[in-house]
Amino acid sequence: MQSNLYQLYKRALDMRAPWLNRWDAARRYTMPSADDELATLYDATATDAVDNLAASLYTLLTPPESLWLTLVPESDASPDACAATAALRANLNDSNFYTTVHQCYMDLVVLGTACLFMAENPIGASSAFSFTAIPMADIAILPNAVFHTTSMSARDVMEKYPTWTPPSNIRDMIKQDADTPIKLVQSLVGTEFTAWLDVGGDIENNIVATGTFETNPYLIFRWSLASGELYGRGPVLRALPDIKTANKVVELVLKNATIAVSGIWMADDDGVINLNNINLTPGAIIPKAVGSSGLTPLTSGANFDVSQIILKDLRERIRHALLADRLGLLSEKEMTATEIMARNSDMMRILGATYGRLLHEFIRPLCERGLQILSRRGVIDTITLHGDAELKYIAPIAQMVASESLMGV
Repeated sequence: MQSNLYQLYKRALDMRAPWLNRWDAARRYTMPSADDELATLYDATATDAVDNLAASLYTLLTPPESLWLTLVPESDASPDACAATAALRANLNDSNFYTTVHQCYMDLVVLGTACLFMAENPIGASSAFSFTAIPMADIAILPNAVFHTTSMSARDVMEKYPTWTPPSNIRDMIKQDADTPIKLVQSLVGTEFTAWLDVGGDIENNIVATGTFETNPYLIFRWSLASGELYGRGPVLRALPDIKTANKVVELVLKNATIAVSGIWMADDDGVINLNNINLTPGAIIPKAVGSSGLTPLTSGANFDVSQIILKDLRERIRHALLADRLGLLSEKEMTATEIMARNSDMMRILGATYGRLLHEFIRPLCERGLQILSRRGVIDTITLHGDAELKYIAPIAQMVASESLMGV
């Protein structure tokens, strides 16, 4: 059984491998972190548009301190849906959900796939929920299976899994240095959870913990999905060629600007002018031989006037791909109700498929796991979606959908 689990893990890593380079390129031009990446990023159009789109999703899908979801009982015999709604909202508001989910929206826009881990807090905490945005580079997925790779100190592994008895070689290593980093793999196949140390050898000898989850704590959601693929494609991945080209054009424009400012010069090697001591500053006096041309400027054949036209077109396409021209602020002039409805209609035409996918892969699983945790703790009566209550999603984007339906009627 464990050998099959290891094969699934390796298969998941192999299927994720082609996406790593794509994600690195997308992050490089939109969320650079290393100094060398920052030093070679010349155009911030995509970075600004990504921030704008992630903030718009945050407001449209999960606005903080807002009534963006509610439960409607299926029948008179259903458990108290109002109490369940109030408890779910209160625990979300008291948790770190609203400070964490924005990180997932950034990953969703840039990478096309995001992962939010929904854990249960100990009894007595201010909220029953705790959320962590997991980097996609640490997640490998298969249908009905999630593998989460992380590095933890031996001390943290023992604190997280207190029933674990380390093997002799690991125990000796922990005695020498309890902060030694250990690679840990946590897998969830269906409802079966297994955590093991990825330190070589058979899984059976490295298992740290096993268990069962009633609901999946890994909320993995995608922007759009091509048939046959497991990882999503976001707007940044689609606009990446234009983003790379715009960055290169700006780099060349800046290089040409340095030539325009400092110029290119010619000088006769007449033994009088020392080319190593020439200082092109205002008021500088440069000696030359009598009758020689001295230091003369060289006309550059480069003409980058066309670059501004190309750059303008590239930036417009980037903003269009990242919805900056449609999800941005309203224009300064007053808009009529018809214009606002037409704008919302256009927005829903663009985000309709993404909205449906996020509702199915993110909002509904979030609600189901929250209700399961609260009912198991005895905070609310056991209540299930589709059986006892219906999820009524009333976020701003859902209200736009309703308005669009009314317009159609």
